[in-house]
Amino acid sequence: MDRTPPRTPRFNMPFELGLAVSWASLSHHPHTWFVFETQIRRVQKSLSDLDGSDPNIHNSTVKGVMRELCNAFVRSEALRPTVPEMMRTYRRVSHKVGAITAAAGARSLFEARVFDDLCFAAKAAIRLSLRR
Repeated sequence: MDRTPPRTPRFNMPFELGLAVSWASLSHHPHTWFVFETQIRRVQKSLSDLDGSDPNIHNSTVKGVMRELCNAFVRSEALRPTVPEMMRTYRRVSHKVGAITAAAGARSLFEARVFDDLCFAAKAAIRLSLRR
C-alpha cells in the first residue's frame, strides 16, 4: 500500500509479471521469468495463480537478493559470480551512490543518468574483481 491518501495497493509489479508470463507462453522466442519475494508463502497467498512456480525468497536482505539471483541464473552459461563476489561489487558501488546522485543533480537512483552511471560503476567494480 502506498502511504499517500487514499491508501491504494500498487499493482505495477503483478501487472508486469503477468506480461512476462504471457510473453513466455505466447512467444516463439525462449523467455524465462522469476519471482523474487521477501517472505515465504506470501506469493501463494496473494497470487494463487502462480502455484507450481517457486518464488525466490530473499528475506529483505542484500545478501539474500544476491543468493537468490545466483539461484535464479544457475542455468546461465555466462560468468557465474559467487555471493561474496557480488557483495564486494555491491559495497563498492553503494559507496559511490551519493557522489553519482549529486553529480547528476538527481533526486532518485532511478533517473536515467544515475542508473546508467551506477551500471558503469558496477561494471568497473566487476572488472576490478576479475583482475585479482
